[in-house]
Amino acid sequence: MSQERVNQLKIHVIVLALVIVAELIGTHKINLGFGVLALFPMLYALIMGGVISWPSFKWLKEKDMKIAANILGISFILLVAKLGTTLGPSVSKIFDAGFALSLQEVGHFIGTIILGLPVALLLGMKREAIGATFSIDREANLAIISEKYGVDSSENRGAIGVYICGTLFGAIYLGLLAGLLGSTGIFHPISLAMGAGIGSGSMMAAASGALIAVFPQSEQDIIVFAGSANLLTSILGTFVCVFFSLPVTERLYRWLEPKLGKKATNPDSREEHSA
Repeated sequence: MSQERVNQLKIHVIVLALVIVAELIGTHKINLGFGVLALFPMLYALIMGGVISWPSFKWLKEKDMKIAANILGISFILLVAKLGTTLGPSVSKIFDAGFALSLQEVGHFIGTIILGLPVALLLGMKREAIGATFSIDREANLAIISEKYGVDSSENRGAIGVYICGTLFGAIYLGLLAGLLGSTGIFHPISLAMGAGIGSGSMMAAASGALIAVFPQSEQDIIVFAGSANLLTSILGTFVCVFFSLPVTERLYRWLEPKLGKKATNPDSREEHSA
């Protein structure tokens, strides 16, 4: 057996072990007084995976990380296929909620720009702020930025930074947030499920898992509407980012940077790009 196959087998065994341990721990709810915080197996698996892959421990090498990244892509394909089998029988429900499902997409694009861009500028970011705030920076968004500005640009560094943070912490954050918001009783589970579909498979799965833990009676609807919103964001998101989000972020950056921006401390953050 070749060394590459041995490494692949090691990754599969580690993943299986993490899944078994996470499922054995199960779902737990913590009463915070003003709501319930749902802790579900995917959260434990993410934390354990982060611990064992910590560079200082040297349990996993960089080549193991690359193998895991390739497997992750295949896993997301299986996830999308599973979502498709759930969406089909429930397509009438999706059409009934068509306007609401489309309207909730606004927050996915406007929220990152209107809220994120000023904060990024106040923190001292320059053109990195454009890449970091024009979207949630998943794979398709990284392709847009690298194609327009180049892989060595400040904009691409900002997008990559958000992508890494989203990969490391996004699922954990959304899982905790969804469980907390769901337990307050203020929002309908379907509206929260729509909000879970932000264009990231892992984040959607984490948020959906937390919502299902809070609303077990609405499990099927949560899966359907979260998957629909995620698919809609993924499909429309590319076009919205190219023709709306990125140009608007560029324009707002030129307007806000002189007012909110700090003096550049990074010599690589050059103001040399044009819209």
